Amino acid sequence: MGFKNLRILLIGRILLLIGSIILLAYVVYEAPNNVNITFLSLLIGFQVYLLIRTIDKTNREISGFLSSIKYDDFTTTYPTKGRGKSMNELYAEFNNVIKKFREIRADKEANYHYFRTIVQHVGIGLITFNKLGDVQIINSAAKKLIGVDSLNNIFELSRVSAKLVESLVKLKTGGSALIELTNEGTRTQLSVYVIELVLRGEEFKLVSVQNIQSELEEKEMDAWQNLIRVLTHEIMNSVTPLSSLAATVEENLVDNIEDDVPIEKEELEDIYLAVQTIKRRSEGLIRFVSDFRNLTKIPEPKLQEMEVKKVLDHVALLLSHEIASKNIGFTVNISPEGLMFNVDKELIDQVLINLLQNAIHALDENEDEKVLILNAFINEYGRPTLTIRDNGVGIDEEALGKIFIPFFTTKKQGSGIGLSLSKQIMRKHGGAILVKSVMNEGTEFTLRF
Repeated sequence: MGFKNLRILLIGRILLLIGSIILLAYVVYEAPNNVNITFLSLLIGFQVYLLIRTIDKTNREISGFLSSIKYDDFTTTYPTKGRGKSMNELYAEFNNVIKKFREIRADKEANYHYFRTIVQHVGIGLITFNKLGDVQIINSAAKKLIGVDSLNNIFELSRVSAKLVESLVKLKTGGSALIELTNEGTRTQLSVYVIELVLRGEEFKLVSVQNIQSELEEKEMDAWQNLIRVLTHEIMNSVTPLSSLAATVEENLVDNIEDDVPIEKEELEDIYLAVQTIKRRSEGLIRFVSDFRNLTKIPEPKLQEMEVKKVLDHVALLLSHEIASKNIGFTVNISPEGLMFNVDKELIDQVLINLLQNAIHALDENEDEKVLILNAFINEYGRPTLTIRDNGVGIDEEALGKIFIPFFTTKKQGSGIGLSLSKQIMRKHGGAILVKSVMNEGTEFTLRF
């Protein structure tokens, strides 16, 4: 028709269509003629076809634009001249929208490559995989730590370590595990931490992997140095007076032997006292060595489900006389009342008695009201937990970091093995022992099973 403006084109087609319909009506009613009626009917049909085609063309262009958005195809451009003012404006807006989406996609791709580069270069191993085990991301650090060149599915790691795969599959958000791997004769201790994510309705796991072998070795070396320092201190304290007394006795005996002089009674008494002292110090040294040996021979716990109340009542009965004689206000709180836990009763009795006696001794210097509270409850992770809290003198910060070291003690008569034994017993139960203390306010030990 020669019209380029869509609006004018549509108006023109509609007016022509109306005119044709009016003309057809006139011919039918005023001057009936089969040829004219047929011609006008065909003309009306052709005009309807042209009108529909014009509308369909516009709809197809809009549909094509929306499809480009839907399928991220931003290569299409629309002419902004020669189509009439309204169409030119519409196509210009189409081009602006496509340009904006193109910029957004470019930014997104740039950010993706930026973060992927960061992920590939961080020192911590990172792996993401879905419920089927299909791996989306595995960075260079993870490949190096695990000893693989590529990984498509997490179950492929079975050839490296079945335990590693089992941990990755079973661990939930916040879960962690220690996995030992041996690669080309080198032992590696891996710390694995898992977080569960949901992305677009699909569940994923994000796994971080770290090599803590050097940290463990450093801690092990520190532990050995602390142990050797304490052992050296204790042994020297016992051996030095023994050596001094033996040298004194030897000197007296040598003088009498060389001078061929009978030993007088007074000298014999001195020698006897020296020998007794040597005997006592030797027995003390033997006990010390025996205690050290006991630290390495803690039996495996024979676990059985027991009611917490029965265990605590038994321990409280054993210490009731000492608690009463020192006017200590002792309280036991259990929630819920029928709380159960899986323990070796003999070993846990040993832990509880040791901690309660420590608390009782800590209260000796308290001139105010003496309070000792034992709580049993379910912690936020659904596991049985015991706390023993006193309002005694507390433990200073320096000693607090050493109290679980074998033979370290702040007591004048202490052996320094009670807390170390307690820690090992709790570890064998799959639990932990924690402590916090404030000077002149008190101390709280926590047993987590």
